[in-house]
Amino acid sequence: MNKTVLIVKHEFLRTVKRKGFVIMTLAFPMIALLAIGIYQIVQGIDTSPAPDEEVTIGYVDKIDLFEGYTEQPGGITFIAYRTEEEATSALLTEDISEYFIIPLDYVSTGVVIRYTSEKELEPPDETQWAMKSFLLSNLLEGQASPEIAERVKSPMWLSSIRLDETGEVATDQGGFGAFIVPLLFGFLLIMAIFSSSGYLLQGLGEEKENRIMEILLSSVSARQLLTGKVLGLGAAGLVQVVIWLLSAVFLVQWVSTTIGGVLSTLQIPDNLLILGIVYFILGYLFFAVLMAGIGAIGATARESQQMSMLFLMPAWIPFWVLFFITRNPNHVINTVLTMIPVTAPTMVFIRLGTSGIPTWELVLSISLLVAAIIGALVLAAKAFRVFLLMYGKTPRLGEIIRRLREA
Repeated sequence: MNKTVLIVKHEFLRTVKRKGFVIMTLAFPMIALLAIGIYQIVQGIDTSPAPDEEVTIGYVDKIDLFEGYTEQPGGITFIAYRTEEEATSALLTEDISEYFIIPLDYVSTGVVIRYTSEKELEPPDETQWAMKSFLLSNLLEGQASPEIAERVKSPMWLSSIRLDETGEVATDQGGFGAFIVPLLFGFLLIMAIFSSSGYLLQGLGEEKENRIMEILLSSVSARQLLTGKVLGLGAAGLVQVVIWLLSAVFLVQWVSTTIGGVLSTLQIPDNLLILGIVYFILGYLFFAVLMAGIGAIGATARESQQMSMLFLMPAWIPFWVLFFITRNPNHVINTVLTMIPVTAPTMVFIRLGTSGIPTWELVLSISLLVAAIIGALVLAAKAFRVFLLMYGKTPRLGEIIRRLREA
């Protein structure tokens, strides 16, 4: 046991002293602080509202229905032209910034053709709103009261309120503020897991490639070496995650109170801290044990890293289907990805910010992850005994399976 403790201390101290580990640990809080500081500086440069810029837009009305309401809020003015040639000439001489044509079949099709000399991704929101207001106001002239006409332009400002099981207003209202924090932390969590397990894989590959492994195994057993490396790197990764969690709590509270606006809705779910630690420990142990087995099988560090991609790439699946998850929060695929050990650590945090997770799903997900860790540990221990001192060419899949069965 003393030898295992020595390995744990050695791996922990070597990892926390790595420049890459220190940079990655401090990068998240420092970048967030820098972004907040830059935002506040930019906001404080000039707090007075800028005057509306005068914009002149031409139009050609081919159905002779749109002649009023040419002055729109935001400094946008519409000027009528009799022909398209006149509007084009005005655009080329910069008398107008753009123009649009209302065709004869507009009432039945709703199609409006816009011309501009600027290259753009899409029309500015202010222009689209002004054109819509101009068209609606003329269409409703004499058909409805001014109040009804204004309401038609903006028929609904939706405000949703979630109630809890008792019928009271829930403290967690969901939305963007509740979604972005778990999503960001899920991304950071998987990065921490990959980083810690990657150090383990790299270390084993280098020690095996440089024949240092022979010296190590002359002093400690394969079980002690595996246990010490996994626990030592896991402790370092846990320190990293705890720092991120504590800094996230502070940053969210600071941003919501100092900046406000949309960022004032940022929320940290009550169970984020607990689940963050639980799923890091379980996720790390699962991937670390897999990486240890791959590191024992691979002949070189490079070959081991290539083999590890078979397990690392599927962990990103929840981010690849993020749009589907947010659009279908209660789909069975979300439950399936929560149960699969490879995708569970990221999927849990994505669902935590969208629809929540039933308790039974969390219990089953954690249970399956623990079972996967035990199974991976058995296979990794066999791989250590069989392949750790094998050099030369990396064995093929059939040989790996045969030797693991015989071990």
